[in-house]
Order: sequence, then C-alpha cells, then structure tokens
Amino acid sequence: MKEYPSKFGFSVSHTTRSPRVKEIDGVHYHFAGRSKMEQDISEGEFLEFAHVHGNLYGTSIEAVESVTDEGKRCILDIDVQGARSVRASSLEAIFIFVCPPSFEELEKRLRARYICRL
Repeated sequence: MKEYPSKFGFSVSHTTRSPRVKEIDGVHYHFAGRSKMEQDISEGEFLEFAHVHGNLYGTSIEAVESVTDEGKRCILDIDVQGARSVRASSLEAIFIFVCPPSFEELEKRLRARYICRL
C-alpha cells in the first residue's frame, strides 16, 4: 500500500459493534444498527459478512465499488468466515492469510483492544 498507493485501496467494513476510543465512522468502520445491517445483508448488498463475538461484520458491495471506482484494486481485511464467502463467490480473488508473530503478541493486541473499549 505504501509503495503503490495509487494502485491499491482498503474497503471500509461495516460492523454492528460500538466504536472503540478514537475510531471514526466511515474511516475505521461503518458503524451500523443491527436491524439495518441485517436488512442490507438480506437484500444482497454485502459481498461477505460474519457473526463475530455477538456482532456482525461485513463488506458491502458499495464499499468495494468505492475503491474500484478510484481505479484501485480493493484489499479486504476480513476473517476466515468472510474469506470463505468471498471464495464461494464469482470473484477471482487472491487470498493472503496473515498471522501475528506469536501467541504472546496476539494476546497483547487483544488485551489492548479490550482496554480501548473501557
């Protein structure tokens, strides 16, 4: 992304969870009400979605189109459930699985997320 900023762009995902400290709607996520997001999913407006820790997360077709309309390749930051949905679609996608460097680092990141919610 840093090397080729005009070629790649991230889509902004949707979620039904509340924003964490310093998260901005439309930048970090599109924060949505559960009923609205469920309606949009049922109407086929999402490329992928997943239930995670009691919340919905997903990528709308509109979010992907906003990146491709800029002439960029869209990068999705999604979990395994979302990747399965994209794989089952008609898109010709490339998948890259990224792991944290260690379980200790993963625990540190997850604990930091929890602290940010307080």
